Amino acid sequence: MVSEMAGQTISNLPETQFYEWQNHGCAYEVWTAPEPQEEHTTPLLLIHPIGVGLSRRFWDRFCPEWFAAGRSNTIYNPDLLGCGESDMPHQAYRSEVWAEQLQHFIQTIVQEPVIVVVQGALFPVAISLFQRIESSLIRGMILAGPPAWKIMITPTADWKQQLTWKFLSSPAGKAFYRYARRRNFLRSFSDRQLFAATAEVDNQWLDTLEAGAKNPDSRYAVFSFLAGFWRQNYAIDIANLNVPVLVVIGEEASSISRTGKGEPPEQRLGDYLQHLPRGQGMEISGRNVLPYESTPTFVTAITPFIRQVESRKKI
Repeated sequence: MVSEMAGQTISNLPETQFYEWQNHGCAYEVWTAPEPQEEHTTPLLLIHPIGVGLSRRFWDRFCPEWFAAGRSNTIYNPDLLGCGESDMPHQAYRSEVWAEQLQHFIQTIVQEPVIVVVQGALFPVAISLFQRIESSLIRGMILAGPPAWKIMITPTADWKQQLTWKFLSSPAGKAFYRYARRRNFLRSFSDRQLFAATAEVDNQWLDTLEAGAKNPDSRYAVFSFLAGFWRQNYAIDIANLNVPVLVVIGEEASSISRTGKGEPPEQRLGDYLQHLPRGQGMEISGRNVLPYESTPTFVTAITPFIRQVESRKKI
């Protein structure tokens, strides 16, 4: 990890700020270029993944690397409700909930069009956000390691979602979460499911997850994800995403769900490009957490797309 990038360090993060949404406190931070820019650029809105200990801290490598590479786009990095420093009410979190939160965030905090950068299986949140917000407020989307295509078109039955949620919300679920936030489990899961290189499952990653999972109420967002509340058939919704979308797949991408197992990365990328009306795509080194594991490569990969989106804005 580079200790200092573009004047902002991991030990010197931007100030945490808060806003209120539906009587809940929600946290975010804003990363800005170290030097004033003559030309205004489109801000990036980051959507972090959901998992044990995950929050906006997932982007701690990406944000400083963005400016170290000479980019100037302001970065808005919010904590979704139930995660990080945002409130953690005991409720079932669906994609629509987080999409409504981000809609409010864009309209009241950002107050200008953004390019959405979304990690993994939070793509449905970006879809729901696009459906709710004025289309001109989203210039484009970048999908970092989206789920296998079969997962995106295979819904989980309502009864199964409710049954899983009921179990996970029980004392047994609380005990499971205590087990899942153990360092050994976090290391093993990250090595088996998330990273291509074992060496990248380092102390910084594990320390971040342990800190993020310390509050037991963080389990509600994780359990909502595990219950499959986000699982629907998104084929039509994806076909209606009439903004530029860049799909970035890891060369060693895999699927945690049995539904998507056995799908090679090139097939996953091809499926997305076949269904996205304005899609582009590429494979880069890494597995499933590309903005963290392959940070410089990911920054380099998405830069031409962002410039392309901004050049269209000027026409």
